[in-house]
Amino acid sequence: MTRWLHLAAAPAFALMALVTAASEGDASMTLCASAASFNVSGMTLMYLLMAVFHSAPWLELVSPQV
Repeated sequence: MTRWLHLAAAPAFALMALVTAASEGDASMTLCASAASFNVSGMTLMYLLMAVFHSAPWLELVSPQV
């Protein structure tokens, strides 16, 4: 179980970025709104960067073994 724990960070941060972007706009906006209506603020950008920085385990998982 713990050997797969390092794979949880990138999707979790990507989901937090999506929720943050959706919730920072109008209160009536839902997650199903178009991507053009999402606000990209400091917190959203931070979560996206954290998802990118934590994507190394996923890249190792899908890369061909040498």
